[in-house]
Amino acid sequence: MSAVTGGPVVTIPTAYGPFTAQAWTDAASGVEHLTMSAPGTDIADGAPLVRIHSECLTGDVFGSYRCDCGEQLEQALGLVQEQGGSVVYLRGQEGRGIGLANKLRAYALQENGADTVEANEQLGLPVDARDYQAAAGILTALGITKIRLLSNNPVKREHLERYGITVVSMVPSEIPSRLENQQYLETKRDRLNHQLSHLEERFHQRPQEKIVQQS
Repeated sequence: MSAVTGGPVVTIPTAYGPFTAQAWTDAASGVEHLTMSAPGTDIADGAPLVRIHSECLTGDVFGSYRCDCGEQLEQALGLVQEQGGSVVYLRGQEGRGIGLANKLRAYALQENGADTVEANEQLGLPVDARDYQAAAGILTALGITKIRLLSNNPVKREHLERYGITVVSMVPSEIPSRLENQQYLETKRDRLNHQLSHLEERFHQRPQEKIVQQS
């Protein structure tokens, strides 16, 4: 498990309420991460809700509709504030680990017809280069070894359990699709095995709707 060092604990007031924030430095990579925890979360009382969120500058900061990342982060902050728990914000994971510049190169290929998996492959890059050792190290340092994981990604669960975190349940992070990210979400569901059951009915009905319109 990756060794992490935590900084001072401070309070950050947000639109969702106050959070207890702490920066963490990964000893192996030097990358700094962040936790935003609901005040008064009792980690001894069952498994707290945890969102492991990979940095996405375009979605988290600029509100891009090409993905659902920014909206997932907003959802997570709201749910953690309501239910107790933590958001672990992993920096250095832009574009599923390929970096910001490469993510925009992949976007250019997507605009010419490639899906998000094909674009990475055409660039000679891994489809998903992320690792969750640092996240597991942060949770362990916080005294959290059992969680309810707010995620649609089964690989994230597998990684965390490999590093000693027990995931007692997966809590879906269901964000309504937009025209701009519909293919992106379909690809995550169909090629990356993300559990996006809330998309099934809508996407399944699309061909039928086209037939009705043509008739």
